[in-house]
Amino acid sequence: MKHSPFLHGRWLLFLLQCFVTSELLAESLILTCTRTERDFSETYELKLVTAGPGAAKGKVFLDGRDLDRTGPDSQQSVKNVLISKQKASYLISTLFEAEVLEGVAYSAGSVMSVVMIDRDTGKLRKVDTIQGGILGKNLGDGTRSYEEQCVTQP
Repeated sequence: MKHSPFLHGRWLLFLLQCFVTSELLAESLILTCTRTERDFSETYELKLVTAGPGAAKGKVFLDGRDLDRTGPDSQQSVKNVLISKQKASYLISTLFEAEVLEGVAYSAGSVMSVVMIDRDTGKLRKVDTIQGGILGKNLGDGTRSYEEQCVTQP
């Protein structure tokens, strides 16, 4: 069966539309953020990438390190990344295995982190909910919030 040039043109147009649409579906935002606590200050790069073709979920990178991590004692997973004109946010779940550190036994624990960034002001607000584990034992179970300042990179 012979294909007409018209059919090839339509096929090419379809592929081009898919490519353009896929580029629109995945969005990224790169920020330089500064964390300040008492007399300590730290600056880092934060990159958010929404889900798109080839990626089932969004990603978050801190100084180039992927925050989706699995190690022998813990598992951290980015659950959701959203970027809009006014705000950006992401949700991270971290699970810790029970452990013994310097002779002290700690139960398994978890931290659920919600990070919200106001794109107009650059204000980053992080809310951590800690349950059990070494963090729960040392900081106490419950919710804590932190604020940082960010600047969008061009």
